[in-house]
Amino acid sequence: MGERVMIVVGVPPEHAETVLGAIADAGGGVVGEYTHCAFTSTGLGRFKPAEAANPHVGEKGAINSVPEVRIETFCERARARAVTAAIRQAHPYEEPVIYVLPLLSEHDL
Repeated sequence: MGERVMIVVGVPPEHAETVLGAIADAGGGVVGEYTHCAFTSTGLGRFKPAEAANPHVGEKGAINSVPEVRIETFCERARARAVTAAIRQAHPYEEPVIYVLPLLSEHDL
């Protein structure tokens, strides 16, 4: 197995399945003979759009809190660019925040 990364993104609940599908279609969330692997949890996303922003939800110039689903998944580093591009394509936000974190394997411990 090559280098792996964890990918984390928040998405409105009504778009979670679409983004999860895009991740899987791009090769994310694969463990052995299992595909579509991810962990999801719910919470609140906070942001303040500038006047020049075009927010999917929320009010410009105000601090907004909206329900989101946090998606945590992983992929081989070589697939990470394709997975993040698929997230951006499927995500409704103008500027989705995507975290890409390097992972250690058990053999590196």
